[in-house]
Amino acid sequence: MAGRMVVGSAALADLVRPASGSDQAGAHRMLPVLPELAGLLPNRGLRRGSTVAVGNDHPARNGSTSLVLALLAEASRAGSWCAVVGVPTLGAVAAADLGIDLDRLALVPHPGPEWATVVAALIDGVDVVVAAVPGTVSASVVSRLAARARQRGSVLVPYGQWAGADVTLRVMRGVWEGLGQGRGRLRRREVTISARGRGAAARPKEIRVWMPGDRSTRATTSTSPEAVSAKAPSGQAPPTARRTSLTLVGK
Repeated sequence: MAGRMVVGSAALADLVRPASGSDQAGAHRMLPVLPELAGLLPNRGLRRGSTVAVGNDHPARNGSTSLVLALLAEASRAGSWCAVVGVPTLGAVAAADLGIDLDRLALVPHPGPEWATVVAALIDGVDVVVAAVPGTVSASVVSRLAARARQRGSVLVPYGQWAGADVTLRVMRGVWEGLGQGRGRLRRREVTISARGRGAAARPKEIRVWMPGDRSTRATTSTSPEAVSAKAPSGQAPPTARRTSLTLVGK
């Protein structure tokens, strides 16, 4: 299953009504994020009504798409509805691997010329709305969507250049591990994520995490074969290592 694909205004209206009507978290002002990302946000979570931008200067190279998915994962697991607008290459497998509930994920891969209208409609009924920014967006549209998110209690996550966000997250550097002298396999990627914003987020922050890029590059909790064998009951296969979404490297 690849989430709910929304391709028209009628489908969008059908989605927004049940999403807003079934929201059980409306009374809570904070949506959770993965512990590894909490330190980047002023309230250690996604505050309803806020705008948290994710820069995508070089999305194919630097892991910003994975950062977007990681940002949604914990809120989705807790029961929040999420929507992604304007990212036709979004991988549902990667989203599921990071823990996103695909039954509560709406995808609008091609919003067309009414991009702002589509985003505004989703803000009315979806908890977290990721919107790939289509080039230059006017200051009036930026202000109108941010104000709508504040009024509705949604979290707006512009994916691209966005002026005036409460917090802007950006992948600064990325280094892959696992490839040797002409052989081996890419296993995991260490990325440096920066956070800069205004108000409580005015002080710049940086962390380093191991971040997966696809199914084959997910970081795993290391467990020695000897320890696994010692804990496994006789006659049973040893358990596999628990996979993790992100692993904190350092601040």
